[in-house]
Amino acid sequence: MPRRRRNKKVKRYHRSFYSRGMKIKKTLGILLLAAVVLGAAWLAAPYVLDWATHTWYTVVRDRDLSGSSSAAASAPSEAESAPASSAGSSSAVSRPASQAASPAASSQPEPVSGTAIREGSWATVSLSALGDAAAIRTQAQALAEQGVTYALIPFKDASGYIYYASAVPAASRSVAATVVDPALIASIFKEEGLVPVAGVAAFQDPVASYTDRSMAIQYAGEGGYLWLDAANAAAGGKAWLNPYAASANAFIGDLIEELYNCGFEQVCLSAVQFPPSASSSQDFGQTGGLGRDAQLAADIAAWDARFAGRVTLWYEYPLASCTGVSTALGALPAQLGVHNLVISLPAGETQDPAALAETAARMKELGAAWVVVRDSESGRFY
Repeated sequence: MPRRRRNKKVKRYHRSFYSRGMKIKKTLGILLLAAVVLGAAWLAAPYVLDWATHTWYTVVRDRDLSGSSSAAASAPSEAESAPASSAGSSSAVSRPASQAASPAASSQPEPVSGTAIREGSWATVSLSALGDAAAIRTQAQALAEQGVTYALIPFKDASGYIYYASAVPAASRSVAATVVDPALIASIFKEEGLVPVAGVAAFQDPVASYTDRSMAIQYAGEGGYLWLDAANAAAGGKAWLNPYAASANAFIGDLIEELYNCGFEQVCLSAVQFPPSASSSQDFGQTGGLGRDAQLAADIAAWDARFAGRVTLWYEYPLASCTGVSTALGALPAQLGVHNLVISLPAGETQDPAALAETAARMKELGAAWVVVRDSESGRFY
């Protein structure tokens, strides 16, 4: 019989195929992979959170975060750019964060240029109410409470006197005994939200005519005597500046420049005209063949060009000069190139509103862009 083979038993060894060194390498690899995964998660976490938050508010809560994010981002730059010396700016920087983020704070209107024309009522301010800073502030606040926009301050009147300390040479005899501070007035009025307007009477000036006689109308053939608008001084005759004289135009321009440097970006010129009466005894010197209307138009154009972009110039004329052609102008105001017109009403006379509106409309048809009709104290746009 064949011999039966015995099945050999296979021995099992409980020993890993990895050596000790390989185990260490495997462990280090796992740790490195875990570190990489954790690092990537750490870097991605803010973006994931932002995405989740944005999704929650825009999809679930139906809110738009883009507007508030841009507003928050711009807030620091606005605060940093605010001047430290400004009282208004310092209060804005120090206000609570909740107030800074409020809708009211973010909807503040843009500053309005001092030369910009804003519709609103006019008021004439008495110089006696502008003696010092406290009085100026009180007057400005009172006008603002009344809803006034334009405050007209007469710094030079038809008597020839100037009510501030002018340094223009031709004004050396014109400065009145009592003066006000135009720079202080302009500053405070602007702070109270008003538009300060400097009033200046132009060619009706019996004082500067004697200071610089080259600026004045002469008597024809009288050897340098100044022409008067009455028989003589005893009868109330007054000298006038000559609209044909370049020196007279420059004198008025220098006063405007001076007031502009004091903070007045709007000036109202009155008496931009010839004397009401025309006479053969009037000697205007070299006229270049220009008529009265053409010369006044040239004067107005010269001032407008000199102060373009810096000063808004208004020209005031009486109602009678706007309803018919007068000797003093030779044309209607709007035909002289007046863009910003103030029509002054005769004192104590009742006017028909419809007739005033018609006159204002006529001036606009002839080229005036803005028309204000005012009595001796107040005025309004038409």
